[in-house]
Order: sequence, then structure tokens, then C-alpha cells
Amino acid sequence: MRKYIAPILMLALFEAIAVTLWQTKDNFFFFLNFSYIGLSIFTGLMLFARGYKHARRVTQLLVGTYMLVGLGFLGNENMQIEGFWYYLFTGGFQAAVIHYAIAKIFGPLLFGRGWCGYACWTAMVLDFLPYKTPKMERKNIGWIRYIFFLAALAFVVILLLKNPDQIENIMFWAFVIGNAVYYVLGISLAFVFKDNRAFCKYICPITVFLKPMSYFSISRVCCDKEKCVSCGVCKKACPMDVDMTDNSRKRKNGTECIFCMECTKVCPKGALK
Repeated sequence: MRKYIAPILMLALFEAIAVTLWQTKDNFFFFLNFSYIGLSIFTGLMLFARGYKHARRVTQLLVGTYMLVGLGFLGNENMQIEGFWYYLFTGGFQAAVIHYAIAKIFGPLLFGRGWCGYACWTAMVLDFLPYKTPKMERKNIGWIRYIFFLAALAFVVILLLKNPDQIENIMFWAFVIGNAVYYVLGISLAFVFKDNRAFCKYICPITVFLKPMSYFSISRVCCDKEKCVSCGVCKKACPMDVDMTDNSRKRKNGTECIFCMECTKVCPKGALK
């Protein structure tokens, strides 16, 4: 039964968030929203515990599609980083602000970059591409993410200063165009670098929030040194180039772990968990 503890705890956590926001904000939407996300994560983790190899992808599609299509396109809410800045600066307690607070700012203290592995609608598409493990050496161009981060912030600041008519409509189209740009860049980079997750490593502005917080994450994949034979199989299987054999918080690319658990699947000695 121990393997089912993680999915039950995650479901309980999201249900607690759902009920708390429902009661404090007097809005039943929050209960439905976070209950759905919690059940989706619970489903994926349960499938993983039962050995289903596509378990993570199930959660990724359930949550990613809901947030992209349901909240974004149909709900007319910008769920990208510019939406977070916009609703934060205008004082709106919208889904984007709550989403960032839970999934990308404070949540990583509990579950690291689990968002990147189980819910991101950009990575949801990129993970279908053929380069599931990197075929080339990692490039030292991660600084590009800060350009996108600052560009999103500058866009919102300028927009608020100009205060044009139909500003909400502009934010919606910023969401549509922004996602299109991300997909084009992500797919192009995947083929150029032969790495599905190249966008995540070099471009994604959300990692500016995720990386420092995930450094202190309570949840981590750890290595049993007594079982490890230093075969290097886990390093080759990791889509984010993390050195899972090092248990220190300063391990190579340690803040990049997306909890895909590919390393645990391929370890011949069961040293990772």
C-alpha cells in the first residue's frame, strides 16, 4: 500500500486547496477547478504505481488540455506569464494568479517542477516528438529565458500604461499568439537540438520562478548509494540531463527534474526512488 501514499496525499492536498478557495472566495468554480486537477494528478500517479508506462502522459493531457482550452480559449483568460503579471498588477484574483502561486511559485517547494512534467500544455505537445532523450550535449544558452521573462513583464507594463480600449481582448490574443510562438519555437528547437525539452531548458520564462523554488523542494528523486553501480543508464534516460546519482541539492541540473521518473524505470538495480 505504500506506493499509493503519494497519489492519495496529492489528491488530499488539492481537495484542501479546492475547499479553502471555494469557502474563502465564495466561488464554487475553485472547488470544481482544483478538484478536477487533483483527480487528474491522482489518476496519473495511481496508474504509475500500478506500472502503466504512459501514466504521466495521462495526467499531462488531462490537465494541460483543460488549462489551455478550458481556462484559456473558452474561459477567455490569459494563463501565460503575461496573464499572471496583468492580473497581479490589476489586483484581480483570477485563475492565472492562483495557478502561478500554487504551481510555479510556492508549490515547487513541495513538488519541485512537477508542473513541467505533468501539466504544462507546451510540453504536452513537445513530448510527442521523437527526441525523448537528448541526442546532443546541453548548450549554455539558458540565459535566453530571462529575455522572454522580461519581455512578458515589459509588455504588460506598457499595456497598462497605455491603457488601450478592449485591453481584455488584447490579453486574450496575446495568449493565443504567445502559445503559437511557444509551439513553433519548441518544435523547431526540438528538431534542431534533437531534444524534445530544448524549449524547457533554454527558452521557457516560467523556469525563472520554478528553478530557485524547486532547489528547496521537499519531494526529490534520491539514489541509494549501496545499490547504485554507476552504470550511467539513468543519466542517459533523463530528458532534463539531471545527475540523479548525486543526492546533494547542488547536483548537476538538479533544479531541472520534472519527476518524469524515467530514471527510476531504467535503473537496473532499483537504486532510484
